[in-house]
Formats: sequence, structure tokens, C-alpha cells
Amino acid sequence: MTGSVYSDTNRQLLFVLSNLAIFTIGLGLAVRALIAGDLQADLFDQIDVARSATMVGEVLAATFAGFAITLLFGSAIVDLVGMRSVLILSALGYVVGSVLVLMATLIDPSQLTYQLVYAGFLLTGLGWGGVEVATNPLVATIYKEEKTHRLNILHAWWPAGIVIGGLVGILLTTLDISWKANLIVLMMPAILLLVLVTRAEFPVTERVEMGVSYKEMFHQLLRSPGFFIWFFCMMGTVTAELAPSQWVDLALTNIVGMSGIWVLIYVNSIIFAGRHFAGSLVNRFSTPGLLFLGCLLAAPGLYLLSIAETPLFAFFAATLWAIGVCYFYPTMLGAVAERYPEGGALMIGLMGFAGGLASYSLLPWMGALFDQAKLKAAGGLDAFNALNDDQVTAVIRVASVESFQIVAFIPLILLPIFGLLWARENAKATVNE
Repeated sequence: MTGSVYSDTNRQLLFVLSNLAIFTIGLGLAVRALIAGDLQADLFDQIDVARSATMVGEVLAATFAGFAITLLFGSAIVDLVGMRSVLILSALGYVVGSVLVLMATLIDPSQLTYQLVYAGFLLTGLGWGGVEVATNPLVATIYKEEKTHRLNILHAWWPAGIVIGGLVGILLTTLDISWKANLIVLMMPAILLLVLVTRAEFPVTERVEMGVSYKEMFHQLLRSPGFFIWFFCMMGTVTAELAPSQWVDLALTNIVGMSGIWVLIYVNSIIFAGRHFAGSLVNRFSTPGLLFLGCLLAAPGLYLLSIAETPLFAFFAATLWAIGVCYFYPTMLGAVAERYPEGGALMIGLMGFAGGLASYSLLPWMGALFDQAKLKAAGGLDAFNALNDDQVTAVIRVASVESFQIVAFIPLILLPIFGLLWARENAKATVNE
């Protein structure tokens, strides 16, 4: 390894391009949230109105499937192919995936349309997973002394991407520019990432630096039962944060009568700011303590979001949710990176895989609940098709509440687990003193 890999200039470049990569996947989430309703109205309603929301849930879930697949396999081989190659493939996934969705809008709505959108979202999901596979162990390697803090700053650029994407989407709508332009916007940072990646020198991962072999890395996984507690919890924390983010525009537009993207922008502005203070909060509360407090706020925030009837009440509920989920994802990654360094990129990647797997399962379920609820409220498919615009709005509102509300229970399930972990760490700290 050359000295240039850890020079201040190269380390800063690596951190900047990592932030840009995370920004890109946040922008991707905003774009998907923005265009979900357009995909349903312009494409999927024309294919099968009875299943259109389910189809939206399925293509959104395809993103999480790609994310999970890449993390499952990519985290085990990233040391072989190199972080540079993974990031190049990730950027290409966003470019090609966006092109496929644009192609779907150029043909008459049919099963092929659905397949193109599904493939496009799957490719962006693979790109998303590749970003996580490369950047998380990269930052943990170049900032060994402050992993949780730096990982929180890194993942602050996820909500930054969502905020910028949301604002750009609103601007495009105001200027009466087609929603398809959002996909072109998504390609721009991906192309810039391709340029920056070619200019940086990449280190090997921390696990390789420590001289831990592949065999020992897998042994570390098998002899660490505590890791699987974190793995299970990751499924819940990611779902509590990401699933509502993908559904919030569609749901709140129907529930509150305002564009839910404003709530998404507001929430992610809070998360962007909050993640820069993670280091001091972890020092004060510990990682399980911070996660426990997050669940304590996220559960009522999600429930209140589901029953909000005015914009003011929606923003109040969103504040609770935002503060609650603010530190979930990067703090979970930091907890594992600090506790199991010999597990390398594998254990960090498996944490992301847990979140992708959970969201992949939940999003189609939310879509199916939405479809079932709207048909039930209308009195059947024929009755739904016969409704006027005002009646459709009322039916969709009922369906939105039911499909969104279920997620509120997830932080409640995690609350006692993080509470026990926090109590255990406090007990150990007392004994050591």
C-alpha cells in the first residue's frame, strides 16, 4: 500500500466521493417517491387498475431487492474486485436503470411497460447496494478512530439527496415540466461519481489491513451470536425509516390533501442536521441508548402521521418521526463496525442486507393492503370504477391510512430489545469502574 492512499488530500477525496455516492442514493429515493403516483396514474392504472398500487409496491420493492442482493454477495467479494470497481458499477446502475424507466414511458402501457420499470428500479437498487458495499467499509477504514461519528456524517448525505431531489421535483412540477425529467436529474450525480472515482486511490478494507483471512472473517460471523441480534434489529430500524419514506408522498397526498413530498423534505432536513451530532450523543447515551430513544419517538411519530388530517399536524408528527429515525441506519452500522472489526465488509454488508430484505417484503404488502382497502371501502371493483372524483378521493384516503399505519408498530417491537442492550452495557460499564 502506498503512502498516498492515506494522504490528507486522498482521504478527503475518498470521503467526498463517498458522500456524493450516498447523496445519489438519497436522490434516488426522492425520485422514486416523487414519481410513484405518476407511474400509477400514467402507466399502471392503464394496465390493471385493481392492482395498480400493488404494482407500485412491487417496483419499489424491486429497488430493495437489488439493494439486498448486492449487499448479500457484494460485501463478501468487495475485497476481491475492489471498492473502485464496485462504485463504477453502482453509478452505471443508476444511469442505465433511469434510461429503462424512461423507455417504459415511450411505449403503450402493457406488461412490457411494467417489466421495464421493474428492471429499471432493480438496477438502481443494485447501484444503491453497491454504494453501501463500498462506502461503509471505506469510511470505517479511513476513519478507524471515529467510525460511528463519520458513518453518521456520511449518511447525512442520504437525506441531503432526498431534500434536493424533492425540491427539484417540486420545481419541475411548478414549471410544468414532465415528471420524467426527475430521472434525468438522477443521472447527473452518478456521472460525476464516475469521474471522481477514477481520480482517487483506494485502500484495502480494515479487515485486510488487520491480516484477517476470508476464512477467519466467516468464522467471526459464526462465533458472534450477538451480531444476529443487531441483524434482526436492523430489519426493523430500516423499515421504520425507509418504507414510510417511499410511501409518504402517495399516502399523505391522499390523507392530508397536501403534497407529501414537503413532509419528506422537512423530515430529511432534520435528519441531515441531526446526524452531524451523532458522535457526542453516542458518547453520552451509547449506541443502544441512542437507538432506544429513537424508537421512543419514532413509534408515536409514525402513528400520528397515519392519522394526520391537517398539514400542521402532519409536520408535528413528522418531527417526532424524523428525530426518532435520525440515527437508526448509520448508528446500527457503526455499532457492528466497532464491535466486530474482524467481520470486515461482510458483517457491515449483512446489516444493509437485513434492511433491504425487510423493506422488499413490506412494500408490496403495503401496496396490497392499499388495494384491498380501497376496493373494500368502495364496495368492490365495479363500484370503485363507478365512483366520481370526490368519492375516489374519500376511498383512497381510507386506504392510505390503513396501509401506512401498520409500520408504526415496528419501533415498539424494537424498544425492549434496545432497552435491554442499553441496560446491559450500563451494567458492564459500572462493573469496569
